[in-house]
Amino acid sequence: MVTGVPLYAVVIDYLLGVVMWTLIGRFGMRLFLPEESKFFFSRFFVRVTDPLLKLFEPITPGFLVQAMVPLYVAWFFFLARFYVMPWILGYSVVGMLSFPLEGQIAQGLYWITQKLLGG
Repeated sequence: MVTGVPLYAVVIDYLLGVVMWTLIGRFGMRLFLPEESKFFFSRFFVRVTDPLLKLFEPITPGFLVQAMVPLYVAWFFFLARFYVMPWILGYSVVGMLSFPLEGQIAQGLYWITQKLLGG
């Protein structure tokens, strides 16, 4: 899977990454759809992320535009993945974990494009 990184770190990073990208997805959906949209993807993103937004409400600035709140909360998950995870794993360089979730996705896309293009 991911070499040189303990399995528990990969699992934690995957969970934090999925949460982060779900919050970013909600922000992106909000750019094109109203908050109370009947579109099933939009309802899913709202239903899944609402508890997180409520959890972070005490540290969310009041002046922040409501549509930006999911992106603001996603930023905390990014910080945890970029700074806290390497620190927990004992790396001396911040960011050394290099986001296993996105790395796996990039490898998969590379493999698919190589197969499609005959490389």
